[in-house]
Amino acid sequence: MIFSEFTAWSIIVVAATVLHNSGVTDIKSASDAARAIEPLVHTFPNAGFLAKLIFSTGIIGLGLLAIPVLSGSVGYAACEAFNWKAGLNLKLKKARSFYAVICIATLIGLLINYIGIDPVKALVYAAVLNGIAAVPLLFLIARISSNPKIMGEYNSKFISKLMLWSSFAAMGAAAIALCYTLY
Repeated sequence: MIFSEFTAWSIIVVAATVLHNSGVTDIKSASDAARAIEPLVHTFPNAGFLAKLIFSTGIIGLGLLAIPVLSGSVGYAACEAFNWKAGLNLKLKKARSFYAVICIATLIGLLINYIGIDPVKALVYAAVLNGIAAVPLLFLIARISSNPKIMGEYNSKFISKLMLWSSFAAMGAAAIALCYTLY
């Protein structure tokens, strides 16, 4: 997990540095993001083509990794909410609802691409909604984890409470600042 987070932050920093130095500050499509790689391979013949090939290979690999994870997580969440049997280890006959939700989630993801929704904007809006939704969830987690009637001897101690309430305050402030800047 640490390696994947380090890799993600490295990609973000390198892409931001290269794009900013190249004068690209407004990314609206995947091809705009692919331009981040061009300066890194500019000494190679056909650098533009090579950059697009590297980027598209990465996007395809990311999609092959992310689609099953996201569809599966939707399947597990829906089955947990409706108390249906779930599990990739179960046969289709035993978990029809689970596999149906996975198929529907995958089809919805596919249809989003064809109905004209900008994927970059969709990612930004999804991240914003996740950040705003995290605030009340952090509050509930803090309240529940601090309650000895619920958690017994396993309730949160000082350091855990401090970090949790600090996260709640930071996320709340960020959500308020976001709403303020939008209006």
